[in-house]
Amino acid sequence: MTYFQPLLHLESRGWGRTFNGLKDRGNSGSTTVVLADMHSFIASVATEAQAQSIPLFLAGHSMGGGQVLNYVLHPDSPYRQAGSQPKLAGLLVLSPLIALDPASRPWGFIVSAGRVVAKLLPRMQRHSPLDPSHVSREKSVIADFQADDLCHETGTFGGLAGMLDRGLWLENLSKNQLEGVDILPMWLAHGDQDRITSHPATKRLAELLAEKGDVVFASYEGAYHKLQAELPDTRAQFCRDVSNWILGKSGENQSKL
Repeated sequence: MTYFQPLLHLESRGWGRTFNGLKDRGNSGSTTVVLADMHSFIASVATEAQAQSIPLFLAGHSMGGGQVLNYVLHPDSPYRQAGSQPKLAGLLVLSPLIALDPASRPWGFIVSAGRVVAKLLPRMQRHSPLDPSHVSREKSVIADFQADDLCHETGTFGGLAGMLDRGLWLENLSKNQLEGVDILPMWLAHGDQDRITSHPATKRLAELLAEKGDVVFASYEGAYHKLQAELPDTRAQFCRDVSNWILGKSGENQSKL
């Protein structure tokens, strides 16, 4: 029988329980800070995992999905620096923010104005709520999302600009930019009815990465943004797919779930 360590959850600064007061909501910092925070945490966990011969997988959902992709692919990421790579068995990337779906995409002039503010007042906050009905087809999940005080949906202009820039870099990634890059095993998943992040953008990136490495794209028909909290049939299939992929990349000689 296989036993897995409990999931370790890294929350970006300014989100979840990481902020001390309202003024710190959404203050995730620049991309340099975001990737450095990730690297520090992952490197410490990787050392312990390697000592115990436990395969370590890195997963990210939505904004976090864009972050983990930038972490392993962007040339300025600390992960890409010589001699600093934590040993990872693979990446699970769920509904990543590469591009926003047109239903959730702000007007161009709003983005442009926001970038100006981000340069002048990067810590100024902006409330950017999602449409709760786009999160899941499961009504109880929508209700929980609306009732969760930790889902404050507030970011700083600097943090929001960094988030969009990380997605833009992934959206414009080319084959030439991947020359000499070792592509980790990756499993990318997206619901084809996601109205928050772009399903076509994830599919396009997965196809590009698959030309250079062991990359799988899983598309879920009819599913919305939060695959892990979708309708029962979709959620069950999603859990089976995740489990089977992890077991396969862990070198386990077990039958599929």
